[in-house]
Amino acid sequence: MRRFAAVCAFVVVGLATAASAGTLDVVKQRGILYCGANGETPGFGIPDAQGIWKGFDVDYCRAIAAAIFGDATKVKFVALTAKDRFTALQTRDVDVLVRQATWTSSREAQFGLNATTVNYYDGQGFIVRKDLNVKSALELNDATVCVGQGTTTELNLADYFRANKIRLKTVTFLSINEAVGAYDSGRCNVYTTDSSALHGARLKLAKPEEHVVLPEIISKEPLAPFVRQNDSQWFDIVRWVHFAMVIAEEQGLTKANVDEQARTATTPELKRILGRDGNFGEQLGLTNDWVVRIVRNVGNYGEVFDRNLGAGSALKIERGLNALWTKGGLQYAPPIR
Repeated sequence: MRRFAAVCAFVVVGLATAASAGTLDVVKQRGILYCGANGETPGFGIPDAQGIWKGFDVDYCRAIAAAIFGDATKVKFVALTAKDRFTALQTRDVDVLVRQATWTSSREAQFGLNATTVNYYDGQGFIVRKDLNVKSALELNDATVCVGQGTTTELNLADYFRANKIRLKTVTFLSINEAVGAYDSGRCNVYTTDSSALHGARLKLAKPEEHVVLPEIISKEPLAPFVRQNDSQWFDIVRWVHFAMVIAEEQGLTKANVDEQARTATTPELKRILGRDGNFGEQLGLTNDWVVRIVRNVGNYGEVFDRNLGAGSALKIERGLNALWTKGGLQYAPPIR
């Protein structure tokens, strides 16, 4: 009996130790990052025909892996629906959630999670068929609207129509593909989601040219990577990966020139950023060349935006609020020093 009790105590202690281990230590020991991703949204996160994941959020996960391992391929992408994305992070099925998740008060206060920083400023919009001759969302009285279940989109939709005294019928779906498919088949008059995702959804339609995105943006949707609370080191790493990518763009560091800059840079600021002066990477639990690792493997913020969402992509989304603060946008990073 004593032996059984001792074994039980050992197991309990072992589980407690595992549960208390920092996420960075767990990821390093495992040798791979588990990233909660989308899997259905072009431009943000979706596997291609060969099963290779691509997208803006996908590249953020790769940037985190690059900062830790020096290898952006050490990521396992876990496709999650809007309904199960936060649960998967809470139950440690993933180490970080980078899946077009809006930063709200309740998601931090009730879910035991923290948004790290805004990597994409977005807002909710609507897409309709051109033949409806609708020019504004205010003309959608009695419309049937397809929307994702368990999202801020669903809540915003109800608020907007209630505030404007407009009647509507909502049809909710667990997956994006289901919602877009239902809209395309005519089950709904309207599809609503984040404005950025509407551009990707339009590409999935049978006849994209027959649909139009309405001008209204009815909400603020600050999209952010999420981590579990009470792990300040991991929170700092995920947050500063974003800042590092923004700083790299500010400083003109690119995939093409970062290695040369790491060898030849002479200004104090660049030397700090590139790991040649100070131990700023080690302070985070990384190597001092962590920014070089990120940019070499993934690129700066502008490069990631352009190839997945902007001019270099099929979506052609303008930078807008996601331009650098020096160019009229909101992307602004504290200094590495």
